[in-house]
Amino acid sequence: MRIQTGARTDLGRVRKNNEDSYQIEPALSLFVLSDGMGGEAHGEVASNLAVQTIVTHCQQSENSRTTPIFGESQPDVSERTNRLASAIHLANRKIYEMAAANPEQKGMGATIVSAWIDGQKLSLAHVGDSRAYLLRAGSLDQLTADHSLVAEKVRIGILTPQEADASEMQSVLTRAVGTNATVQVDSNEQILLVGDTLLLCSDGLTRMVTDPEIASTLLTSTSAQEAADRLVDLANDYGGVDNVSAIVIRVTQKSDGMLDRLKVWKRNSG
Repeated sequence: MRIQTGARTDLGRVRKNNEDSYQIEPALSLFVLSDGMGGEAHGEVASNLAVQTIVTHCQQSENSRTTPIFGESQPDVSERTNRLASAIHLANRKIYEMAAANPEQKGMGATIVSAWIDGQKLSLAHVGDSRAYLLRAGSLDQLTADHSLVAEKVRIGILTPQEADASEMQSVLTRAVGTNATVQVDSNEQILLVGDTLLLCSDGLTRMVTDPEIASTLLTSTSAQEAADRLVDLANDYGGVDNVSAIVIRVTQKSDGMLDRLKVWKRNSG
């Protein structure tokens, strides 16, 4: 299997600063996206700190098995998935402590959605309403459950999905990284197949672009980068009321180097 990636973040059409952050670590096949909150650039501080902390912790855990684990490990997932959740617990602690030490940053926090790929195994961990989607055989499935007030109301039957989409309470989170001393991290695992496309995105995309439009864009784009660019452009075309970020990961067949060279030779000699 080979991984093709594309990513983009954008200010949008309304906001004055971009509180979204993301980082891709190709050597680890690690992907992290965060949407900050707190205003006056404090959300930007929180999202940057979250992303950097998660990437550093995962790098350290790859280099040393003695790297401490933060939070409670889950027995039903792999060590790598627990490490990814541990990194989010550590990010939560760092943001919370920074806000406590700086009164002007009180209340800042961030969402996180992160993916770590090891062969065919995908480890996911998230907090908040930034999402992970999987497009497989033309069907788009949301792999994460939003930690938001309206999503909770949909889950218990108080609101319909359509009512939730129209609600003014969409941005009210029930969980975020850094707003409390501890946080509950959701984690799960998936098996990836050749032809799959994984999308990590902030709510600046999902509040503006429907799931069918997301699926269509992922299906019709010629590359992962084109898909990320088109998704961000769509969100802005529809108003761009928030910062918008997308990471697109395509799983393709690993090329046969000898076969590829033979095809080139045949073209050149034909």
